[in-house]
This record gives sequence, structure tokens and C-alpha cells, in this order.
Amino acid sequence: MSERRPSPARRDPPWLATLLLIIALGYFALVLVLPLITVFAEALKRGWDAYFAGITSEDAMSALKLTLLVAAIAVPLNTIFGVVAAWAVTKFEFWGKSALVTFIDLPFSISPVISGLVYVLLYGAQGWFAPLLDVNTNVALFGFTWHIQYHLQIIFAVTGIVLATTLVTLPFVARELIPLMQAQGSDEEAAAATLGADGWRTFFQVTLPNIRWALMYGVLLCTARALGEFGAVSVVSGHIRGQTATMPLQVEILYNEYNFVAAFAVASLLALFALITLAVKTILELQFADELALQRSR
Repeated sequence: MSERRPSPARRDPPWLATLLLIIALGYFALVLVLPLITVFAEALKRGWDAYFAGITSEDAMSALKLTLLVAAIAVPLNTIFGVVAAWAVTKFEFWGKSALVTFIDLPFSISPVISGLVYVLLYGAQGWFAPLLDVNTNVALFGFTWHIQYHLQIIFAVTGIVLATTLVTLPFVARELIPLMQAQGSDEEAAAATLGADGWRTFFQVTLPNIRWALMYGVLLCTARALGEFGAVSVVSGHIRGQTATMPLQVEILYNEYNFVAAFAVASLLALFALITLAVKTILELQFADELALQRSR
């Protein structure tokens, strides 16, 4: 019997590749480029004066400051948690490890509105922890009578917005780091420990350089989601203009008042933040392209 020769590799016809490219670019333009152009077009519909009036109003500036404040708190918290969680999951074996990974992914599985509602049920005026948040009583201790009075406002306050945003953005850093650290293994850390390095030195000189690109991507994604979060924040904020209205909520408020130019002007700021985030990511990739390619090839 004659030996069967392998068939030559098949190549797709040029027309099929062109068609798939047109479909991909058309879909990209329809769902991303066209809405982005529409936002800026509507924001500038009445000229630059109306645009700057919309983004420099007192309520808009308050929403901008609150949005940046919430992101400045939530992103570092989730960055620390993501690194710690990824380190624990990938470098150690312990009971409940799979449950921890499941809980990390939980915010991806539930609606942000439900996440905000949970905080209302816990910390609202009729919530489970409401008696602990509003205390006005006398306590007799060591022969003295102590008057204890305090009120902690979580719902309809900045604290609730930070909590809701932190919950919604919790998985991003951890989910970027865990697959990479699992693929890398722990051989380098074990070698560093054998050479006498302590835990902190091992982390900063061995682990962190190996995960910094995934960490950067996770932080960028976390930041983008924190800036644009609407559902959970909408439930816990109360939509108080100038106090608890973030930029996405301010857009909704202005749009419901038929102030379309101001609404799209504030929305354009959110779009600019997204473009700046993308530009920073691209610049860093170009600046460290060789190092990034070397890390991916390991």
C-alpha cells in the first residue's frame, strides 16, 4: 500500500477574509465609534460656550469631584485586595480556596442594582445594621453614666457610593492576576526563599515585576468601571444634586430634565476619561514593547 500523503494546508479564499474584515469593522463602528461620535456631536451641538457651560456648572464640577474621589478610594482598595487574593490563591493550598475564587467572581454574576439594594437592606434606615448606625443612649459603667450618641450615614452618602463601587469593581484586578500567576507557578519565589529572601523582598523583587503588566491592565479596567458605574451607585446615592450625584447620575438627571446639551457634555467627559485610559495603556505598551513581548514568551 502506498503511504498516504498529508493534504496541503487549506487557505481561506480572499473574498471570505475581506467579508469577515468588513463585518468586524462594521460592527466595531456601529457599537463603538458611532455612539462615541454622537456623544461629542450632541455635546457641541450649540457651540463651545454651551459645552463649557455644561461641564463647568456647579453641579457638574461636584459630580466630577465625587466621581474622582470614589475612584481614588475604590481602585487602590481593590488593587490591594486583588494582589493579596491572587497571591493566596496561586501560591498556597488551603481549605475554601475554590469558594474564595467563586466569591471573587460573584459581582460579575449579579446585577449592580442588586448589589446596591443589598447595601440598602443592610445599612438603610430600616436595615439590619440600622440600630448600630444611629445610637443615642446612656450607659452606666464603673459608677459613671456615659452618654453615647452618634449617627453614621452610609446610604445616601459618599460612604455608600464608595462601598457599592468597591463591590462592583472588586474582581477586575484579581481576575487579571490569578491566571497569569497560576501559569507562572511558584518556582521563582521558592528559589528566592532558598537564597534567603524574606516574603516582602520576594514579592517586590520577584513576583511584582512578573505581574506588573497584568496588574496594570486590572487597575485600568477597575478605574474605567469605577468612573462609569451607574446601577449600584444609583440605588445607594439618592440622586442628591451637588452631594451624592456622580457623573453618570448627573448625566441621567440632566437628560431627564431635557437639558440634552449639558447631559452630553458631561457624558463626553466620561468618554474622554475612557480615551485617556486607552491612550495611557497604548503608550506604556509601546514604551515597553520589548519587555512585554519577553514576558509573554515565558
